[in-house]
Amino acid sequence: MTGGPPVGENPLEAYFLANEGRLIHKWMHYFDIYQRHLERFRCRPITVVELGVFHGGSLQMWKRYFGPDARIIGVDVNPACATLEEDQIEIVIGDQADRRFLRELRRRIGPVDVVIDDGGHRMDQQVATFEELFPALVDGGVYLVEDLHTSYWEEYGGGYRSPGSFIEYAKDLVDQLHGWHSRSEALTVTERTRQIRGMHFYDSVLVLDKESVPEPEVRKTGHESF
Repeated sequence: MTGGPPVGENPLEAYFLANEGRLIHKWMHYFDIYQRHLERFRCRPITVVELGVFHGGSLQMWKRYFGPDARIIGVDVNPACATLEEDQIEIVIGDQADRRFLRELRRRIGPVDVVIDDGGHRMDQQVATFEELFPALVDGGVYLVEDLHTSYWEEYGGGYRSPGSFIEYAKDLVDQLHGWHSRSEALTVTERTRQIRGMHFYDSVLVLDKESVPEPEVRKTGHESF
């Protein structure tokens, strides 16, 4: 694909629809989510980590989208994926459910701007990956979890309102986001309260903005009243 997409066209969707190279497997409504939350990282010297390499097509898509200064790191348990390395694209082989592996990965790659979890989609994998890699995000970074519909599938360790699902885990993060306002000893200000600026839920996708969050301040201005 040469040149850029027409003005107003989503460049990721345009790339996907024109793709004749390595396989890419995506839900179509994801492209608007990507563009909304990741566009600001384009043409910057950033580090992007994608869990789940598949056939390498999405890594090439991110390489094209983010530009020549981006470092793209793909993580997969399949050793065959190691052959997919190319300029700007690194492959790391390991199990995302293995916390020791994830900690070593974090140490090895350093600070990260964008994490995209499109890996095995099991509950233990999603929770472990978030807990180990969210700390690697820089201030202003974005963490994106895909295919959250598996939280409703028992074969992935989920189920409707299952306590172990990532959706239920994320609901607890919503509570922690509001820790400043709690009047219960069961909910206090946590590290997540101070690190998560916003959470954006979409069909099967959660996007988290990481940023140092000070205690909220409320003010009144003006003089007139009833």
